[in-house]
Amino acid sequence: MKNTKHFLILAGALLLSLSCKKSDDAAQPGGISFDGPPVETNPANTTYSPAFAGQTRVNGATTNTEYESTVLTSSLTSPWGIAVLPNGKLLITEKGGIMRLVTASGTVTSVYGIPDVNAGGQGGLLGLCLDPQFSTNRMVYWVFSEDVSGGTVTAVAKGKLSTDEASIEDATVIFRATPAFNGDLHYGGRILFDASGNLYVSTGERSDLSTRPLAQSVSGALGKVLRITKDGAAAPGNPSFTGTNPIPELYSIGHRNPQGLAIHPTTGDLWQGEHGPRGGDEINRIQAGANYGWPTITYGIEYDGDPIGAPIQQKTGMEQPVYYWDPVISPSGMTFYKTDSIPEWQNNLFVCALSGKHIARLVIDNNRVVGEERLLATENQRFRDITQSLSNGALYAVTDGGKLYRIKRK
Repeated sequence: MKNTKHFLILAGALLLSLSCKKSDDAAQPGGISFDGPPVETNPANTTYSPAFAGQTRVNGATTNTEYESTVLTSSLTSPWGIAVLPNGKLLITEKGGIMRLVTASGTVTSVYGIPDVNAGGQGGLLGLCLDPQFSTNRMVYWVFSEDVSGGTVTAVAKGKLSTDEASIEDATVIFRATPAFNGDLHYGGRILFDASGNLYVSTGERSDLSTRPLAQSVSGALGKVLRITKDGAAAPGNPSFTGTNPIPELYSIGHRNPQGLAIHPTTGDLWQGEHGPRGGDEINRIQAGANYGWPTITYGIEYDGDPIGAPIQQKTGMEQPVYYWDPVISPSGMTFYKTDSIPEWQNNLFVCALSGKHIARLVIDNNRVVGEERLLATENQRFRDITQSLSNGALYAVTDGGKLYRIKRK
């Protein structure tokens, strides 16, 4: 009887061990499993196959921590970019060419001194960021669509926020993404600082069939991620590209309309989001000197249903997206969650969805997306940009409809 009892105990322990092992194998970062169905339930536009498991339609994730969203103001007009000042106020660009300042209570004032923008189509006053030494130099950097000889360009400017926060002083254009084109689409338009104090800038390929191939050209700045200094020169240490007359500001090539940039809080890697055509929205981990394929490879098709190019989705020497959507969600601004205010969100990527009308939460492990959740989908808003306050842990998001949301733990 004694030996039989010991055998049953050992057998039970073995079964428990195997059960725990199976659970551990299925677990994701933080011990949380993502075993819900994919959040996308609509049929894809194509029959293209992903290059690897988990490149699209991963398992659904669910936030267990209680959080709340509050509309701080609904009086903005087509806001496009957002940044948090050290004093907790929010600096926001509006597509039409106005910069706004919003307090924590939702009071909105205007900031004057911004150069004229061309707000036609997808142009206007676009992304912005603060100098890492803003507390002492008060410098602000932004992207806008500018009228020049030959059409419009994606331009980068800088200026000093006055001490009374009412104006930008000495606004100066430091870079123009050439060639100019007489059109009003695909400007890209995000900007942020890297750890060395230089600027990443995303530019679109201007959409037209005549400019689309320029995303692959190293002699111009269309369809690129650029890396420049605070004065607009090529940043030291930029990668070298082969080809005819490569410009020194290039960091990566082969992009369509990149409206999202964010730096991973632990790895320091640059991540990017870009609009695909009909299908093929992408999230990329940007590597210096890499080619991300547009328009040679894509998981999308033309808006009229025709294939793009060959069509192919993979090619040697061209990078695969970490993640893609088909049908599209139209990804715009994005940010990594950098605090543990909501522990399960730490290091997750939050992506604004325009046509998708939600904020996509992507859980990332080992540079792969392992879970996806849709936040604020019931708000029916085209979310344009999102950032996080490191002082209070809250996320702040703006929508095309003029709303500013604060999202935080209850």
